[in-house]
Amino acid sequence: MTTSSNSPIKVSVETFYVDGQSEPEKDKYVFAYTVTIKNHSLCSSKLLSRYWLITDANGKETEVEGEGVVGETPTIGPGESYTYTSGAVLDTPIGTMQGYYQMRNEFGAEYQAPIEVFRLASDVVLH
Repeated sequence: MTTSSNSPIKVSVETFYVDGQSEPEKDKYVFAYTVTIKNHSLCSSKLLSRYWLITDANGKETEVEGEGVVGETPTIGPGESYTYTSGAVLDTPIGTMQGYYQMRNEFGAEYQAPIEVFRLASDVVLH
């Protein structure tokens, strides 16, 4: 999964269901996701903040905004990538996430790097 072609930043996501922390009988489904952010431009960009829209199978939407990712505001050089892992908890065994990173290049121009919708699904749903 990648972002739209007009952004110099491309985002790919891999998701995992965390069975050991989930409690389906209590409608608690825990997911981890590993994000790789790749800079395809000729200048460095700093990740300033993130915005997520998390939607569960019941249509419940949760918005998450904040500075950086996992406590960091990385600067990603030309051709470099940055990878981190985080998580989300849903009330249903399936859902989606999407959003964007607010970025600033080395010349001070700010822009959004979109994160296309990706699916969260528990092993229960997959079998």
